[in-house]
Amino acid sequence: MVYLIGGSSHVGKTLLAQKLMERLKIPYLSLDHLKMGFIRTGMTEHTVNDDYKMRYWMWPFVAELIKTVCENDQSLIIEGCYIPSEWRESFSPEYLAKIRCVFIVMSEDYLRTNFDSVAGKASAIEHRIDDRPDLERLITCSVEFKNEAERHGIPYIEISDSFDLEKLADELISIFGAEKHIKGDGLNENA
Repeated sequence: MVYLIGGSSHVGKTLLAQKLMERLKIPYLSLDHLKMGFIRTGMTEHTVNDDYKMRYWMWPFVAELIKTVCENDQSLIIEGCYIPSEWRESFSPEYLAKIRCVFIVMSEDYLRTNFDSVAGKASAIEHRIDDRPDLERLITCSVEFKNEAERHGIPYIEISDSFDLEKLADELISIFGAEKHIKGDGLNENA
């Protein structure tokens, strides 16, 4: 099964993917890492500031990677803001049966009230260089991802009260239907 965690920037997607990896024993791929590989090798002229362009430039590669994982009956968590809301259009029904997607967003009130905390956790997993997010951009991006999720029937989690990592991981596992990957010893049955 392939588990996609999409959504707005700085909402904790990488941190959640790390938590799911630990609990489900399934590896994850950060699309930020893939993006940087493409940029650093010169395979694209897009820059780190071209998130929207990178989403659609990278997606064909990511979609083929997902198909390969599905064809090999393997499991992978993929996270990043580079998962387009039209992701389903890249897959036939046999692939769609093996893919789950959830978007993560934050409410405007949560971002305005907790901006310093959100900005302070930007490097919780990845050590970002000079990455002080812009509050208004984060709000706009979260609204856009939420609207896209609703428009395309993508389940989403909107963080509005608190960022409780364990609770959010439980909610993701439930939405994904990934409980079957957890055995009594916490090991992935596909390991």
